[in-house]
Amino acid sequence: MDEDELRDGLQEAGLSQYEADAYLAVLERGTAPAVKIAEQTSIPKSRIYDVLEDLEQDDYVETFEQDSALSARPRDPAEVMSNLQRRANRLVTTAEAIEDRWERPEISGHKISIVKRFDSVVEQFRVAAADATNRIQIAVSPSQFKAVRPTLADAVDRGVFVKLCVTTGLEDLHVVDDMSFEDVATEVRHRTLPAPFTALVDRSHTFFSSQSHPTDQYGIIIDDLTLTYVFHWYFQGALWGTWPHVYDSVAEGAKLEYVDVRECVQDIAPIINDGTTIPATVRGFDVQTGEDVTLSGEITEIISAAPPNDDGSLTLTQLAGQATIVLESDEREYGVGGRGSTLEDVEATRVVLDEPDSWTEGMN
Repeated sequence: MDEDELRDGLQEAGLSQYEADAYLAVLERGTAPAVKIAEQTSIPKSRIYDVLEDLEQDDYVETFEQDSALSARPRDPAEVMSNLQRRANRLVTTAEAIEDRWERPEISGHKISIVKRFDSVVEQFRVAAADATNRIQIAVSPSQFKAVRPTLADAVDRGVFVKLCVTTGLEDLHVVDDMSFEDVATEVRHRTLPAPFTALVDRSHTFFSSQSHPTDQYGIIIDDLTLTYVFHWYFQGALWGTWPHVYDSVAEGAKLEYVDVRECVQDIAPIINDGTTIPATVRGFDVQTGEDVTLSGEITEIISAAPPNDDGSLTLTQLAGQATIVLESDEREYGVGGRGSTLEDVEATRVVLDEPDSWTEGMN
């Protein structure tokens, strides 16, 4: 660093131009009378004494009388360097805080964040998805899919269920035909209408971004079970339930594992309502204690908000208010449901249907 850069650095650290010049002169000479320092730096002699006094108060120099004249010598720079480092650290911290607030000004007790950039939404989704243990529901355009593809592949590799909705305009219908979903999704549907980027992670985190107009872009990041449940129904109703499948990781009619109780109920309702029981294993947690629970037994009954249709089937609307499976295990009955149901002993995160040979014929 040359002298000009060093002088600029000292001024950025809070010294005036005169103070920076005087300090550099003292460093160079070691010890010098105040008059000589003024001559070397072009500091007015009437000001040099005040300048040195200010430097002494800030521990840059030490002044003393020598031959009836005021002189100055530099102090050990350790304290100066420590002060400069603390100032530098504060500036770095301040810069990071400014960047964070620009990207994510927080409101409402850290439950909701509004962001200005789509990249911020995607980055926060990646962080949450890396910790996902159960399921990811996500709606993306083809270009957005490329941005999150590695994240989804990693989640699938860890056993996370990924329900992916690809959204396109009518002019891009055939783009999906050239896309590969193996190892990056459990199930894929194609919505032929553009939609905002929407991602839900483990029923707890929501990431939403509207990119409908260049001047009207924003993102919402939610860390809240109740609000995420609202977005779950938006996903199910607008982005999932009515749109056609384009990929499924299991063969048609052979689905045996579910992360959504309502989806399980829809598939097995005709069988159960016909009087058939289905062996199953349920993983979840006790709704009273929050403790992890694993139950094995037989599904014997379905409790829904509305009565089933004549063929025993149930629609998503009929299951909106209540969707509970009754599992007989260890000589007692357990109510097993998903978030939003009301009669459960256990909130399920996975339902695995066992011994398919004994009951799957009834699904056709």
